[in-house]
Amino acid sequence: MFNDRFLRACRRQPVDRVPVWYMRQAGRYDPDYRKIKEKYSLLEICRQPELAAEVTMMPVRKLGVDAAILYSDIMNPVSSIGIDFDIVKDVGPVIHNPVRSADDVERLKPIDVEGDLSHVLETIRILVRELKVPLITFGGAPFTLASYIVEGRPSKSYMNTKALMYGHPDVWHKLMAKLSDMAAEYLRAHAAAGARAVQLFDSWVGALAPHDFQEYVLPHVERIFDRLSDLDIPKIYFPGVSSGELLPLLGRLDADVIGLDWRVPIAEGRRRTGGKFAVQGNLDPYVLTAPESVLREHARRLLDEGMKEPGFIFNLGHGLFPDASLDKLRLLTEFVHEYSEQRLKPEVSL
Repeated sequence: MFNDRFLRACRRQPVDRVPVWYMRQAGRYDPDYRKIKEKYSLLEICRQPELAAEVTMMPVRKLGVDAAILYSDIMNPVSSIGIDFDIVKDVGPVIHNPVRSADDVERLKPIDVEGDLSHVLETIRILVRELKVPLITFGGAPFTLASYIVEGRPSKSYMNTKALMYGHPDVWHKLMAKLSDMAAEYLRAHAAAGARAVQLFDSWVGALAPHDFQEYVLPHVERIFDRLSDLDIPKIYFPGVSSGELLPLLGRLDADVIGLDWRVPIAEGRRRTGGKFAVQGNLDPYVLTAPESVLREHARRLLDEGMKEPGFIFNLGHGLFPDASLDKLRLLTEFVHEYSEQRLKPEVSL
């Protein structure tokens, strides 16, 4: 029997219990995954559909979550447009041909999903056949991808990225247009392969002031969702960490769900986004280091707040970290289900 609880919550429809899934739920906290990583790199796993599908399904079986998220990386599609990169252990994406000039932007090609990324589509097709919960697929948003492509590797200051944005806005917007075209085509192909929801990750856009986000980034994010508007599947935008001041600018976004980081209370996130969207989040991942009683209390407060209105998906305010406990994640998932089911159960009048 297919569990559509997550899809119903995305559409702000009634649910019997709050659905839960975790960003980076297929990852290094799982000892079985670590064994796989001893033999294969992240990109090698992604290129093997059967293996990538198995890794995607592991947390569904072990944790009982209400959705699977495709095992992949936001950098995967940029190889198709001409970016040469590696994922380096303890560093992240390292770009061998950074984009920092008009000529660099011009040489970027249109994405060829069927030709260059057919392994991703085959992984999705396998999962759609096997899963009894919805499959979420995802892409990287233009600013976050640009922050890697321009810097050449992860950055805390985004100096080169902002220098291009402020100093050469025409080049910047051409780059952002190409990245938004790439993201839209990539996610459309996912939907055609059977994905039941898509999420756009903008992990680092919180590094921008609201005015800069509105001028240099938001039009391109809106364009992605506009190009996906005919797809009858939920669409999620996660503006990453420290993005609370950007939320009031998202009102025109043709999305269904906004992901919140842990710095913004659920009620305030709803208020800032005008009550237009379902919300997803937003437990601080590092609460998982706390004793079980503290973990339950944090989850209880979050659930009490989230359940005040329809359209709440329990998640973390960012991705799981490698030292997270599998046992605590299982306990947290069970608690979210059991507590919310009791709270949402209709009263029986005698």
